[in-house]
Amino acid sequence: MPYLKIQTNKEIAEKDMLMKEMTGILVNFLGKPEKFIMIAVEPLIEMSFGGTNEPTAFIELKSIGLPTDVTSELSEAICKLLNKHLGIPPDRIYIEFSDAPRNMFGWNGGTFG
Repeated sequence: MPYLKIQTNKEIAEKDMLMKEMTGILVNFLGKPEKFIMIAVEPLIEMSFGGTNEPTAFIELKSIGLPTDVTSELSEAICKLLNKHLGIPPDRIYIEFSDAPRNMFGWNGGTFG
């Protein structure tokens, strides 16, 4: 059940391509089926980082059983993809990783626990 939310002050011209490539990254690093990966994109929101409104992004990644040994590599892959599509430098991107307890995440009228 990985859920990835991208918030940025940039316009995103090719949202579908960005989401498709981001899905591939999550499938690769998390080993979860594509059918369970959800991605939300919130472009053009008011954001500042370091006192400026230059291009920036905040990413939230929640997943049941998020392996902590891949978060550094995931961070690098996500930052590279955002730089490729949006031109955001990696030092202007924050990523919050969260491991969700199975019984605290609902789906299909129940939970995963």
